[in-house]
Amino acid sequence: MEQNPEAFGLSRIGQISMIVKDLDRAIAFYRDQLGMRFMFRAPNLAFFDCDGIRLMLGPAEDPEFDHPGSVLYYVVEGLDAVYETLRSRGVTFRADPHKVADLGDRELWMAFFEDGEGNLAAAMEERAAS
Repeated sequence: MEQNPEAFGLSRIGQISMIVKDLDRAIAFYRDQLGMRFMFRAPNLAFFDCDGIRLMLGPAEDPEFDHPGSVLYYVVEGLDAVYETLRSRGVTFRADPHKVADLGDRELWMAFFEDGEGNLAAAMEERAAS
């Protein structure tokens, strides 16, 4: 069946790739410190399940891709408790959880951290406006 090119649009993400230099260290961080579900390991690659989206960790295939990846924002409930749990597992945050935007009826709160490979990530929560 032929698709209407004007109606076509990408929407669903199936996999995100993050460049890492030390795969064993990265697996330990994502599995043990962040508590993410480890799926499987292939030569030079590791895969985690992010609620139906695969996170692939591995070295850069070409020098042009050898740089930190995009910022991953993990949606959480109870950001303050998540922050304390991750800190207790050795995750180093750049700052305490803080409000980044007032959205009218709710507020956007975030806490940023690095994964040990130089990749930036954040735990984020939308809270009822105070």
